[in-house]
Parts: sequence; C-alpha cells; structure tokens
Amino acid sequence: MKRILLLLAAMLLAVTAADARKAPKKKAYVHETVAIPEVQPRVIAIETDNTALILQVDRKGVVRTRHYGAKLGRSEDFLNFNDKAFKDIDPGSLAYPSSGGRYTGSSALSVLYPDGTRNTEIYYLSHEVAGNKTTIHLKDYVTELKVDLVYESFPKEDVIVIHSEIVNGGKKPVSLTDYASSSMTLNARKYFLTHFHGTWAEEMQVDREVLGHGIKVLESRRGVQTSQCGNPSFLLSLDTAEWSETKGEVVAGALEWSGNWKISFERPESGYLRINAGINPYASVWSLAAGERFVTPGMVWTWSDEGAGKASRNLHRWARNSQLYAGAQITPTLLNNWEGTYFSFNTKMLLDIIDDAASMGLEMFVLDDGWFAKDYPRNDDKAGLGDWELNTDKLPEGIDYIASHAHNKGLKFGIWIEPEMVNPESNLAKAHPEWIVQSPGREMEQIRNQWILDLSNPEVQDFVYGVFDRTMSLSDKIDYIKWDCNRSVTSFGSTYLGTEQDRFFIGYIQGLYKVLDRVRAKYPDTIIQCCSSGGARVDYGQLKYFNEVWASDNSDGDSRVLIQYGTSLVYPACIMGSHVSIVPNHQTGNITPLKFRFDLASTGRLGMELQPKDLTAQERVLADRCIKSYKQYRDLVFKGDLYRLASPYEGDDYALMYVSEDKSRAVVFAFCLKFRNRDKAAPVYKLQGLDTSRSYKVTELNVDKSCWWGSGKSFGGDFLSSGGFNPKLSKPHDSAVFLLETE
Repeated sequence: MKRILLLLAAMLLAVTAADARKAPKKKAYVHETVAIPEVQPRVIAIETDNTALILQVDRKGVVRTRHYGAKLGRSEDFLNFNDKAFKDIDPGSLAYPSSGGRYTGSSALSVLYPDGTRNTEIYYLSHEVAGNKTTIHLKDYVTELKVDLVYESFPKEDVIVIHSEIVNGGKKPVSLTDYASSSMTLNARKYFLTHFHGTWAEEMQVDREVLGHGIKVLESRRGVQTSQCGNPSFLLSLDTAEWSETKGEVVAGALEWSGNWKISFERPESGYLRINAGINPYASVWSLAAGERFVTPGMVWTWSDEGAGKASRNLHRWARNSQLYAGAQITPTLLNNWEGTYFSFNTKMLLDIIDDAASMGLEMFVLDDGWFAKDYPRNDDKAGLGDWELNTDKLPEGIDYIASHAHNKGLKFGIWIEPEMVNPESNLAKAHPEWIVQSPGREMEQIRNQWILDLSNPEVQDFVYGVFDRTMSLSDKIDYIKWDCNRSVTSFGSTYLGTEQDRFFIGYIQGLYKVLDRVRAKYPDTIIQCCSSGGARVDYGQLKYFNEVWASDNSDGDSRVLIQYGTSLVYPACIMGSHVSIVPNHQTGNITPLKFRFDLASTGRLGMELQPKDLTAQERVLADRCIKSYKQYRDLVFKGDLYRLASPYEGDDYALMYVSEDKSRAVVFAFCLKFRNRDKAAPVYKLQGLDTSRSYKVTELNVDKSCWWGSGKSFGGDFLSSGGFNPKLSKPHDSAVFLLETE
C-alpha cells in the first residue's frame, strides 16, 4: 500500500511539472520612472515699489516661495537658499503645492486621473515677463497636466494679484478636486489673524485670533452670497499677538470671486504658515477635458510694514485705480423710498418724495421694490418676482413719468430689480419651472418666499440680462439700478446640467459674470449698486461690475459703526452706500440722534431711506445742513486715504479720517459710543497722513457751537499729529465732523 501511494505521488509531480513547462511565463513587473529634466536654478522676483515676492527654482525644477515682504536690493541672494530642516519630512514652501510626492499638507491642486491615481508633481518649465505680469509654466511629466501661475503686480499700490490656470495636456478627461487661486508661505514666530463673520443685519463683524499649529479654514457654501456670514478676505499680523493700525508687518488678502470660497491657514510642525485661497471645491469636482483650460479667480495680496492701516490703504488704492467699475467715481447722494413706503405707494406719493428730496439738496431718487408685476402684483414679498412688467394699477402713469419728474427737479433716477429670483406666485415660475434651482424629488425650499433661477443655464442668462435691458427701456432717464439678491442656495441642482451637477456652483457664478459683461457692454455709464439682502455680496469679484454696494439692510447708527469699520479694513469707503433712516430704527428699534446718523452715514456714500415728511421742521434744517456740508468734503471720502484713529472694538469711541493725496485737505470723524464721566479726559487723537510742515485750518461742520476749543483756528500738522486734537465727546451718540484745509 505504501509503495502504491509513493508511485501515485510521483506521477502527480510529473504531471504538475509538465503543466508548468507548458504554461506561459509571467513577465516580471518593471516600474518605468519618467525622467524629470534638470533646469538651471534661478530666482524670480515679482516686485512693486516697496514689496517683493521672491520665488526660487532649484535644479530639479521645484518652485518655492522664499520671501514676501519688503523689497530687496539683491533678490538673487535667495538662489541657493536651503531649508535643511524640511529635507526629509516636507518639500518646504512650495509655490503651488499639489497632492503627490513627499508633500502631505493642504493642497492648492489635487487631481483624480482616469486610472484612479491622484499623484501630481509639477515642475518648472519656463517663465515669461510681459510688463507687470509674470507667468510661470509648470508641468507634471507623468500625466502631462500643466499649470500656469500668473502674477500681476501693481507697483504704486504695493499689490500683487495671483491666479492659476490649469491645463489638461493629456488625452483623457481628469477631475480637479482642489484648484486654489494661489498659495502663499510666510515665516514668522507668531501669526495674528483678523477675519470676518456675521449674519443678516450684522455683516462684517471682526474676529481676531492667534493661529496655533494645525489648520484654520474660512469658507462659504452659500452659493450666490459670498459675504453675509463671512468675507473672502483677511489681515494677518506677523510676529505679534496684538492688533496695530500703525506698527508691524501685516499681510492682507482678498479673493476676486462671488460664489463659494475657501481660505485655509496651515501651520505645520515646522512653524511656517501656508495660506491656500480660492474657489471652494465643495460639491464642485471640475471635469477638465483633454486640452481644456480652467482659470481660477485672482487672489489679491498686499504687505505692509506700517500696520493694518497701510495694508488697508494699499487695497483701497488698488481698488480705486484698477478694480472698481468706474474707479472712485463720485456717486450721487440719494433718497431711497424703501423704508419710507415699503410696498405701499402710488405715483403722487413718489412725486412728493422726489420734491422733498430735491428741496433737501439730494441728487437722486431710487424707486425700490414693488413697482412691477400685473397678474401677481408685487404688493408684498410673496408674489411677482420674475414678472418684470410695470404694475399699471399702482403706477398708471408709468416709470418714465416719474423719472422725468425727478430729472425736471434736478435729480437722477434709479430703480430696483432682483433678476436672479422668482416667486412661486408668478407667471415665470409656471412657464419655466425647469429654470429654477432644484434637486429632483426634493422639496423646492423657499427663503423670503422665493426661489433662485439657474444661471448656469444660458437661457436663464439671456432672461436675466433681458430683465436689466427691459427695465432700462422703461425710460431713457434711468441713471441707476439697484441689483438685489435676497437669498442663498439650498437643495442645489440644475435641470440644465444633467449628470454634471458638480459644475453648478461654479457655473452659476460664471453665468452671472457673463450677464454682467453684457450689461456693462451696453450700459457702461449706468450706476449699479450691488445689494444682496444687504451686504451678502461684498467682494472684489462683484466690484469689477458695480459702482457700490449696500453694506447692510441695517441702517441703525450703532450697528453701522461696526459694519462700516469692518468693511473699511478691506474695501474702500467709496463703495459703501450708507443711509440715514428714521427712528426708532426699523431693524433694531434703537433711537439715535439725527446728527449722529448723518455724521456716520457721511463716512461712506451718503443717502437717506425714509419718508421726508416724517422729519420735523428742526430735523429738516439739520438734514439740509449735513447734506450741504457733505458735498464740501465727499471727494475726500471717495478718493482720499483712510486712517482709522480709534477702533469701536477697543474703546468707548470710534474715529477715522480721510486725507487727500496731496495732503492739502482732510476730514475727521469722531463718535462717542459710551458715556464718559467727568473724571475721564476727552479722547486724544493723533491725526495721521498730514504734512507735518504745513498749517491747517480746522473747522467743525454741522454745528453752531463746536465741541473742540480749536475749531476755526489754524494749527501745524505736527501739532495735530502729536496729540493736540482732543474734541470733547462724552455722551453716547455725541459726534463731530472736522474739515482741515491748508492755508
């Protein structure tokens, strides 16, 4: 038996060996590594008059950020700079970090390829300089993905705007899962972050914190409202844990985008800080076809060695000179009828308001919501949006009749629209339900009784443009449009996009910009205000098309102190519509003096939002006086340099001033926010931006008896700058406006 078993085993082994000889041999796996060509090491410097961003290219073609700060005499000294501490754990301060290789931090670029891989490593190919624009070409040699980093410098303003352009050089589509506009690396001992939060009627509230290790993320996912709960901007104080308007290094940034955004601050164990900023990739994986180019929005950067004040002024000058539509063009003082009438008005009532506005010295009348829709008349916020024909029952004489009356009285005329929205109770909603943002099978949620139209759809783009165009055709005397957007996106989805729903959030904003491009091509001289439930669209993307923003629906003086202070940190005063309204205030119920409301509103573009007949005779006299005096100095508010003298977050008062470029004139505003008892000295303000070698006559406006002993006299700029200016403001809501003029 044993011999039989051994014989069978031998036969089995023989058969197995024969089968093995017949079976094809497997090829040994060979890993073929794509060779990365070496390049000549170099330094690339992007410079302004006072700052420099210096990039280093090593022999392998890795591009790193080596310096952002003061302009240097010898940028080439960074040629052989080496972060030895990062050698084995981190590739260091990559100019545009991608997910792949040894890099494990937050990515500016992340790509999913058709074969399921996710590694991307981009290397220097070449760069070119054309005027003030530098373009660095990078490439992943394995996948043929290409990235262009574009740096545009604005020398006089000390601003650099960076964006990226991603090109699929392969033969199959790829998916972009991260695609930041820029990545900035800073190196300091401490990082003190100032950013913004808020909600309706409390926009641009200031938050400040020291950044520890780990990742801090600021973002918005509201779809069409960039700034009501935050703002795509920040200020970063270096090597300190304190805020200063006048001292220390500050880096500030702001994104040119009007949709979902994301800014991350990552401080790894090495201690440096990496800032990635751009479109929020939330629900927005972008499929990039072979040969297709994806262009990100610009990220605006500035550096200051004189605290936050100079960083703000850099951004303001850049905005006025290069970004804002029509620059710092002075827009008219105005009266808006919204809080004076709401939806309840007729032609006679509007004509009477126009007459009152003209007699007060205002320069424009704006007809707000409620003038349109026939079948579903706009008598409240529950119906009519989408049906942009005149409500002839309410205004049988027509818009041209009212606009002509305004022009005959010497006023310009403006009108309100909300073209991106639709009420369920409207002809449009019933005729084109497929145009509405929606998710199949899910409830179409209403906010403010309305839905959003899908601007990723070209047909909707045509419709929205048509709303503006048809509104302008109501009269050739329409000078101003108030463009509103009163809700955010929920239950997002597009019937137009089909299976490409990840294109919705980006496609909507691209569609909006296409509409605005068409609007500005046909109506270059029309003044347009960007309003979005108040201040929900305050961003540098929108400001390429709009003359101004409505900073908040909250016109209460106490609230506006914080809203306008926060806005001023990033955006210039010339964009801020700031209105005097009635008391008790309709949003907060607060009662504040009319002079306080006027003085505060005069720190931006002055307007009124009330029924003039509700003012007493004494209040009318004061209103006329404040409007007249505003016209004496408003050029300073629109075009001057802003200096914040006292923060409402740090004391009992708020003070600021604007100085002309030639330093010949200035206007100073001071506000008492809390009671100061008799044991406290009057606040002392060291005026800034003046020429200390010149003499200035100081005159308080809007009063018969000044709160400062020196009003009407002349003083040296050195005296005013050293602490000699101490107006007596001791009671809550005391306020003062001083005009300074050289002699």
